[in-house]
Order: sequence, then C-alpha cells, then structure tokens
Amino acid sequence: MRRVGRVLHIGPSKKALLKAERIPRIGETVVDEKNRVVGTVFDVLGPTISSYVEVDVRARDPQSIVGSFLYLSSSSRHKTGSKRQK
Repeated sequence: MRRVGRVLHIGPSKKALLKAERIPRIGETVVDEKNRVVGTVFDVLGPTISSYVEVDVRARDPQSIVGSFLYLSSSSRHKTGSKRQK
C-alpha cells in the first residue's frame, strides 16, 4: 500500500482534507491501515511541492478518521495495457 497522507479534518460535506505525501489520481480508492475502503480521491489542491488531497468519505462516522493515515488501494492502480495495433 502506498501512503497518501494524514487526515487533517473533515469538511461539512463529508470530505476529508489530507496533507499529501504522494499525489494520487482523481477517482482512486483510498483505504485505512486495516485495508477498509474509506472513500475516493475527489480533488488535489495546491502546488506540487505542498499539495492537499480531498477525499469523498463513505464511512458512517467520518470524524473517526481524523489524524489517521490513508493509503491508496492496491486494486485501484491503473494498469497499463498494450496499445492497439493497426
């Protein structure tokens, strides 16, 4: 699992704001340390050097993940396929 960052806070629309250690792609699945799905990447904010990631949280109690690290799901990695041949 690749660590995305630590959850700083949860916004009023149930979106978590993370201080990014690694910049994920929008739409990738995010999990906690026990490999439970937390949500999906909604947006990436700020410059490349100091980015923040916004995650659309699906958990029942979003406040419970504040302060914890979130990771990219290994199943959400984009697989590179071969190009179509003409």
